[in-house]
Amino acid sequence: MTTTFEKLKGKFVYLSPVNIDNYKEYSDWVNDIDISKYINQDIHLTYSQEKEALEALSRKSKIFGIHNREAKKLIGNCSIFNIDYIAGKAEAGIFIGEKNYWNQGYGTEAFSLLIDYGFNILNLENIMIEVFDYNQRALKSYNKIGFKEIGRRRKAHKISGKRYDIIYLDIIAEEFESPFIKNIIESDEHEKKFGMKLEIL
Repeated sequence: MTTTFEKLKGKFVYLSPVNIDNYKEYSDWVNDIDISKYINQDIHLTYSQEKEALEALSRKSKIFGIHNREAKKLIGNCSIFNIDYIAGKAEAGIFIGEKNYWNQGYGTEAFSLLIDYGFNILNLENIMIEVFDYNQRALKSYNKIGFKEIGRRRKAHKISGKRYDIIYLDIIAEEFESPFIKNIIESDEHEKKFGMKLEIL
């Protein structure tokens, strides 16, 4: 069993800094066409290539494993990348690799925790994502968090003989309601004032 840290905790999932030892799970996921069709690149990685990729990504991005809290099981991955600290902008991405956890809200909660980290720990102002227009499940999830469409690159992605738009969405800090980090700070302030912490679910 690989070591994880409950760095960002939701009700059903927590985010832990990516563990390179999980490279076999990641390789299995990205070589599954049901999963890779939603990822913005053609990925065919061996175990050794995936391990190298995770090592490289962990050096230049903020990349987390998504874990089911009850089962303590790794179910996916999310990251903030192309970070520009001067401009306060970055891009983000997510996938749930364990298909038994699809369509149950785990991805939405995990991505909300990631965006919380981006705005309230990294102090970013704008976070952008891109998604293929056939990925309606992801679009609904992003809209629920507060992302708004800012443009399209028309017919810029081709799969199965058809062309699809790439949709670009973003969110700014003032539009986002912190689900975790704000509560931690408010609990600390409450403890200083009243001598007891707020209960955080």
